[in-house]
Amino acid sequence: MNTYLVPEGLAGGRVDATLATMTGLSRAKCAELIEAGDVLLDGRVPKNSAKVAAGAVLEVKMPTAQPVVVETPVPGMAILYEDADIVVVDKPAGVAAHASQNFEGPNVLGALLAAGVTLTTSGPQERKGIVHRLDVGTSGAMAVAKSELAYSVLKQAFRDRTVKKTYHALVQGHPDPMSGTIEAPIGRDMRHQWKMGVRQDGKHAVTHYDVIESMPGASLVEVDLETGRTHQIRVHMSAIKHPCVGDVMYGADPVQADALGLERQWLHACKLAFAHPRTGEWVEFSSEYPQDLRRALDMLRMGTSS
Repeated sequence: MNTYLVPEGLAGGRVDATLATMTGLSRAKCAELIEAGDVLLDGRVPKNSAKVAAGAVLEVKMPTAQPVVVETPVPGMAILYEDADIVVVDKPAGVAAHASQNFEGPNVLGALLAAGVTLTTSGPQERKGIVHRLDVGTSGAMAVAKSELAYSVLKQAFRDRTVKKTYHALVQGHPDPMSGTIEAPIGRDMRHQWKMGVRQDGKHAVTHYDVIESMPGASLVEVDLETGRTHQIRVHMSAIKHPCVGDVMYGADPVQADALGLERQWLHACKLAFAHPRTGEWVEFSSEYPQDLRRALDMLRMGTSS
């Protein structure tokens, strides 16, 4: 982290504008860093519009060189749907949405380019066409824009929360009540670089869940997201003491994960639905559970996980 002391001459300015002046980065880039939780103002993550005082301490995790998209096939990544505007893939676990400095494995964009799929040029080079993301360890349906129109319309649809995202999660224990809403702000856990958590200064986040099956020691829940924060389902389910099975980072039992043969959280994006960006027609896409999740679920149903 780079540390800056705000001088008298910049007192009273917005934090994003002040940061741009002090670092030489563009104001837009500074806003991105703040949104990502990579900026602290006197030890707390600020809003872009927060005012700075003379003597305030700004800490910034400066951006590194942009990652390069490498065209690499991903075995097992099926295309669920494709037309001139969009492509919807069935993303396997262990595959990132796009290239990044912090992940050296395969990614969706590289796989699509290797398959000869032409994507929009909208968005940063390493994220072109990306309108939403799934965690590396989360499998399921994910849409990517192929046309400029689709990128613009779908980005706005995700911002307006008109896209319906349905997940299935296998969680430890039995949530009470069996249906509910978790509304708790999510921000970066400052003690752990890659972890998120419920924080008062975090971003607004709302998760709706409904238990669809109970079994010894676990429950299969259907989850609908109102917001799309990083690790939202994992953080919220952990916050109510029912972490996703296998999600050791967020408090799941590692012994149970080993017994079930899980190397990641039991979380799957099973449905994705939105108004088609060109026609306006409501379109829906579904993804079946992959083998590792099916096996773990069957073991719990049969009581053979111990």
